[in-house]
Amino acid sequence: MRVTVLGAGTMGHGITQVSAMAGHDVTLRDVDDEQIENGIDSIRSNLDGGIERGKVTETERRETLDRITGETDLNAAVEGAELLVEAVPEKVDLKKSVLSEAEAAVDEGVVLATNTSSLSVTELASALEHPERFVGLHFFNPVHIMSLVETVVAERTSDRTREFAEDYVASIDKTPVVVRDTPGFASSRLGVALGVEAIRMVEEGVASPEDIDAAMELGYNHPVGPLELTDMVGLDVRLDILEYLREELGERFKPPQLLKRKVRAGKTGQKSGEGFYVWEDGEAVATSGEWGDR
Repeated sequence: MRVTVLGAGTMGHGITQVSAMAGHDVTLRDVDDEQIENGIDSIRSNLDGGIERGKVTETERRETLDRITGETDLNAAVEGAELLVEAVPEKVDLKKSVLSEAEAAVDEGVVLATNTSSLSVTELASALEHPERFVGLHFFNPVHIMSLVETVVAERTSDRTREFAEDYVASIDKTPVVVRDTPGFASSRLGVALGVEAIRMVEEGVASPEDIDAAMELGYNHPVGPLELTDMVGLDVRLDILEYLREELGERFKPPQLLKRKVRAGKTGQKSGEGFYVWEDGEAVATSGEWGDR
């Protein structure tokens, strides 16, 4: 299958990597060459890490990179595609604009998908002429490690599109979970609820970020604690999701002031070098301030 991924950021290059590793030919499209090269460099780094850990062979690394093409021109990027996955930032208007432009460029019958963690897939579909060909594919970060993909069925998603999406997810060795299009779907709604309570606990001085994370990792077998995960996702992304869920579902999703202060200060997590933790070379090396600058 030929897959086109729109957006070379964290999620976009991750989706590109797992698709190419599964044998699909992938075109990674972004607005400029620098963004594309940064995305492909991240894929190289992930693959090199896989080799070091004995998870990836040199041959798999070479063949994966050979299947990936970078492209800035949309028409060239979608040529021959059977699946197009949009992975631009979580802004409704931006996603609608990108998807509408992409739909006009692809061949008839191409399935379009959005990688959104919480936005209404039905609302995004309103920008399309053929919403029956549209579905949500919610990947998890880091994409090359996490095995779950939520397949989000919108109001007008056809059975054929849903089945195609499930088959694609299975083909990249992920597990599809089908959910109805509701605010936060299943995973984001539950994950954000846990994360926001953990932030409130830091804000109230209940425990340090390290101890809260350790409690969930050791006591509940979570692979990553809720505060470290918030840093990995991005505090600004978490804030946007909370504000959306508060509007849709009520005050239980009200963002804590601590989260707002950190975002205003530019402490957005791993990508900025500091959130609830201080990050160096992709690793959390210390907590940020005294219990998160509460």
